[in-house]
Amino acid sequence: MTTLPDEQILLSLAKPMPYGKYRGRRLIDLPEPYLVWMARSGFPAGSLGQSLALAYEIKLNGLEAMIVPIIDRISV
Repeated sequence: MTTLPDEQILLSLAKPMPYGKYRGRRLIDLPEPYLVWMARSGFPAGSLGQSLALAYEIKLNGLEAMIVPIIDRISV
């Protein structure tokens, strides 16, 4: 099954956090206060930082309830 670029962006939110207190937790499932702290401290460089910034924006704008079912559906 091939995925579209937009789907790849959403699928990046289903990847596990690679380090720290929340290691192994899906990026979209990270607590909002943690993402706020990361936003203030600076997201890491690269694709991980981009995915964390996206998760932060989704949670900040209250879109998590709309996005999570889509991620769950395309990551199966």
